[in-house]
Amino acid sequence: MFQTPLSAESESEAKVDGETASDSESRAESAPLPVSADDTPEVLNRALSNLSSRWKNWWVRGILTLAMIAFFFIIIYLGPMVLMIIVMCVQIKCFHEIITIGYNVYHSYDLPWFRTLSWYFLLCVNYFFYGETVTDYFFTLVQREEPLRILSKYHRFISFTLYLIGFCMFVLSLVKKHYRLQFYMFGWTHVTLLIVVTQSHLVIHNLFEGMIWFIVPISCVICNDIMAYMFGFFFGRTPLIKLSPKKTWEGFIGGFFATVVFGLLLSYVMSGYRCFVCPVEYNNDTNSFTVDCEPSDLFRLQEYNIPGVIQSVIGWKTVRMYPFQIHSIALSTFASLIGPFGGFFASGFKRAFKIKDFANTIPGHGGIMDRFDCQYLMATFVNVYIASFIRGPNPSKLIQQFLTLRPDQQLHIFNTLRSHLIDKGMLTSATEDE
Repeated sequence: MFQTPLSAESESEAKVDGETASDSESRAESAPLPVSADDTPEVLNRALSNLSSRWKNWWVRGILTLAMIAFFFIIIYLGPMVLMIIVMCVQIKCFHEIITIGYNVYHSYDLPWFRTLSWYFLLCVNYFFYGETVTDYFFTLVQREEPLRILSKYHRFISFTLYLIGFCMFVLSLVKKHYRLQFYMFGWTHVTLLIVVTQSHLVIHNLFEGMIWFIVPISCVICNDIMAYMFGFFFGRTPLIKLSPKKTWEGFIGGFFATVVFGLLLSYVMSGYRCFVCPVEYNNDTNSFTVDCEPSDLFRLQEYNIPGVIQSVIGWKTVRMYPFQIHSIALSTFASLIGPFGGFFASGFKRAFKIKDFANTIPGHGGIMDRFDCQYLMATFVNVYIASFIRGPNPSKLIQQFLTLRPDQQLHIFNTLRSHLIDKGMLTSATEDE
């Protein structure tokens, strides 16, 4: 093929000013990353020394899975505020694991300000998202405190200004011999922010809708992960996907049915408790979170007719269940059929950079991101599901916003609402009363 002088000049400039794409990719492919050492606790190593590596791994994963489940119960008991702090900590650790991989793969040791800017952008994005959450859910408190009210009013402008500072710092940090690599890492940081921070923010939003919308989806993902592993370990014969050679169709299908049943049972138990089904709200009088309300119809037992085909099998004509249990089928189905693709995505990512795990934080399980690769995808689905099929207008938030308007605006809305109710026949006009 012929090459124009302009294209030849551009190519030579790219080679002089920075690395070519092939240079960076070849470095990434040939870069030997640190090999994960055996991080199994010494106590377990001694106790399981007589077992084969297959069964030893099974016991290590099982024991530490039970430990993580116990920790999950503890933080649920400690309440919404602790859960939010844990979500924030998990988000930071996941971000650290992914950024560290990029740092090691592309040998970014000589890039000026790379790590500083990565963490600065994390701070900016968290300030934006959590500032929006505070304004939305702590509206009365924000309006009561003058500094918070000012920060809330100009929140988006402040957030954008903070981001612009980071953007300008990145441009000023560009070094001639590292142009292409620096832009690689700039994109790496922003994609990581999109995957980790945005979706962890959705987890917080799900939590505010009620603890049940936080606990059931996460538990379904955990159940599917455990049951798919169990079915695959004992019955697995047919490989499922090349990205994860140990995944089998037997584990995938067994995990699906087990997760649906688990979701129905867990939803039935939790739907009977107000502390799980009520939205998490901030009480201005006590300056604390409250989860007390009159449960909606979604969490009231109702009687459903069973289809005739099923009646002939089980002998029941009707069944009493919570409407939320029907929604739990959708949640558990997504957790078991689509959720694993978050894990497959993570497996492909790790294979691309020739690493076994994101980190070695949890023995037998890898890093924190290895445990939350499916959870983030699930959080996004739950948030979209709530917005599409569950959430309606919130009267308390409308009243809060109404009270912050000017008196003339409040009077205009009052007269408009009054006229609307009179037209609907729900109120009588003053002339009719006379």
